[in-house]
Amino acid sequence: MKKTRYKKWIVILIHAAAWILLFSLPYLLRPSYNPDDAKHNQPETTLHFIIARVTDLMLICIFYINCGALMPKLLYKNRYLLYTGSIVLCFTLFYFASGSLNLHFNNENNYFTWRIHFLFSVFVFLFILACSIAYQTIRDRIIADALDKEKENENLKTELSLLRSQVSPHFMFNVLNNMVSLARKQSDLLEPSLIKLSSLMRYMLYETGEQKVSLEKETEYLQSYIDLQLQRFGKKLIVNVDAGIPDRSYEIEPMLLIPFVENAFKHGTGMIQNPQIDITLNAQNNTLNFSVVNKYMTHSVEIKDRANGIGLANVRRRLELLYSDKHTLQISKNNGTFAVSLQIQLT
Repeated sequence: MKKTRYKKWIVILIHAAAWILLFSLPYLLRPSYNPDDAKHNQPETTLHFIIARVTDLMLICIFYINCGALMPKLLYKNRYLLYTGSIVLCFTLFYFASGSLNLHFNNENNYFTWRIHFLFSVFVFLFILACSIAYQTIRDRIIADALDKEKENENLKTELSLLRSQVSPHFMFNVLNNMVSLARKQSDLLEPSLIKLSSLMRYMLYETGEQKVSLEKETEYLQSYIDLQLQRFGKKLIVNVDAGIPDRSYEIEPMLLIPFVENAFKHGTGMIQNPQIDITLNAQNNTLNFSVVNKYMTHSVEIKDRANGIGLANVRRRLELLYSDKHTLQISKNNGTFAVSLQIQLT
């Protein structure tokens, strides 16, 4: 509330300064100033000053009436005829009011004529009217752009929240399938797997609500997921992980990398001979380098479930929203090898 009032006072002061500068120009730009003439014509000069200030107040009223009432209520609603009539009425009132004021207080002078006053009034009135229209048009454009930007930010926040919320159920679906498989085998690995799962769920509940998490925590999360998968596959799968220690503390969007690893375990296992997954992660010089390489069956026809493809499509969209011009993502398939290479500028 205080900030809003502060901004209002700033706007009022700027407007006041602009009007003072505008109406001071005739005095600032006049060719010369003679003090003796000012003393000799002091009553007349004071009277002219008062008349000029009253005329200025009328012009200021016309400015704000046009931009505050006539344009929003008539011009923007395509009521052009009524708007034109209102402008003509404003000019007529200004013309006769200012003219009558000058004629009444300067009736002894012969220099005042309605014709000269008409030409002067038309010029000044059209100038103020043009300034009013330009001011209101620019102001409305700025407000509209600000509203569009605010709506865009809100839409992006909503979309990111939706995308992030889709990660957890998709991941849990696969992990719970692993738990079912271990339970059916009555494996001794079920208990440590549940402990790992508890750790992962703790991360998902308490860390993913933040906008960003430390890269170290995200790496630990990936390692826990990999360990959980290795407990399931055992020696049937070779997983090589090279996660270097970053040269400084970095932050990253939570659960941004897991879909690539999850995709590798999903499509890089099964009926593949000698399955192998290679994962590399390092961060140096403000750049994250992440790659995942796995084998896949080139001639197999997979039965796609309803959730197929959610992970990669999700992470692509999140990268576009969060790191639009600060990331490079390359995905390739070559001779039975599926490779993902991702570079992100972290600062």
